[in-house]
Amino acid sequence: MGMTMTQKILAAHAGLDRVEAGQLIEAKLDVVLGNDITSPVAINEFEKCGACSVFDNQRIALVMDHFTPNKDIKAAEQCRQVRGFADKYDIKNFFDVGQMGIEHALLPEQGIVGPGDCIIGADSHTCTYGALGAFSTGVGSTDMACGMISGKAWFKVPSAIKVELIGALQPFVSGKDVILHLIGKIGVDGALYRSLEFTGEGVKSLSMDDRLCIANMAIEGGAKNGIFPVDDVTLAYCKDRFQREPKIYVADEDAVYDETITIDLSSLRPTIAFPHLPENTHTIDEIAPGQIKIDQVVIGSCTNGRLEDLEVTAKILKENKVAKNVRCIIIPGTQSIYLEAVRRGWVEIFVEAGAVFSTPTCGPCLGGHMGILGKGERAVSTTNRNFVGRMGHIESEIYLSSPAVAAASALTGYITDPTH
Repeated sequence: MGMTMTQKILAAHAGLDRVEAGQLIEAKLDVVLGNDITSPVAINEFEKCGACSVFDNQRIALVMDHFTPNKDIKAAEQCRQVRGFADKYDIKNFFDVGQMGIEHALLPEQGIVGPGDCIIGADSHTCTYGALGAFSTGVGSTDMACGMISGKAWFKVPSAIKVELIGALQPFVSGKDVILHLIGKIGVDGALYRSLEFTGEGVKSLSMDDRLCIANMAIEGGAKNGIFPVDDVTLAYCKDRFQREPKIYVADEDAVYDETITIDLSSLRPTIAFPHLPENTHTIDEIAPGQIKIDQVVIGSCTNGRLEDLEVTAKILKENKVAKNVRCIIIPGTQSIYLEAVRRGWVEIFVEAGAVFSTPTCGPCLGGHMGILGKGERAVSTTNRNFVGRMGHIESEIYLSSPAVAAASALTGYITDPTH
């Protein structure tokens, strides 16, 4: 009986020849991640147990991104505590104002994570790095503390769902539409504690930005992780970027999967998740023009704040104006993406269209700052969750979409088809 990609990575990091679904293992970690919300809790636990050193000051990443630049005194105190910890233990990968980005856009960009890695992060969307062929998953702050001390973590080896991709995406359809389609098909608990393993000839047609977006939202289907095979696209992205040597793991031909789901990329249409769950999906063809009026558009987050996301936004907004009474907020994933958007002239397009272009931050995604919703307001957002009260008032509504749908909707004031 063969192993999946995820199982092979876990076996290697546990020092075992093979592992099976359901097996409990202790695995060595390549990277431990925390942010400005989860790191303080981990630091408290670190100190409470009497630890006086970290396992490797180059394998810990602390990213100040959720409430940064600090929105209030509490946020400032949280970041101050993490800064002190980073200074005390000489944490090499510490990112603060001026260097920071949204963590799951920043770590791949900086080459901190890559193929074959075993990564934990005290943030649920740590599963993003599966796009690079890594096993990567979110954990609690206590597990983060243990990881910083020991460089190890306990896992139950997940079983897997094979997601076979065929065909290629049509214009103005992206990775966000792929993952929303999948979550709509299996539900928010359809992959509970299982690995979503993406494969098939359609993978080669997906850009790295598409893959990062898809892996990012694996957790929204309940998955332990999402993972893509390492191919030429992966290796080209990692070249002169990844800080270590890539390790490539390939699923065995006789690997066992709980089920196989086939998605024809060429047949997908822009897909929107209605309130209040990512599984509540509808294609743009099911929404009549002028049917759903909106108050705000957010384009950004760890899901969709990358270069291709800003590129399609600029293409749609160019020489157009954001609709009256619509607030359009555009947030780049990292400082490098911010700078590239300036160089390419996109920022001028955004501002002339009537949008706001922000410093990198998670901000509005979790109802933190930079775009909180009031009672009864509706937003089209490229973020990853649309739970009740996620972006503000409990009587507000969030419609999850791709950047193309979000940008087109900003121009009309209603959820709009970008392909028309």
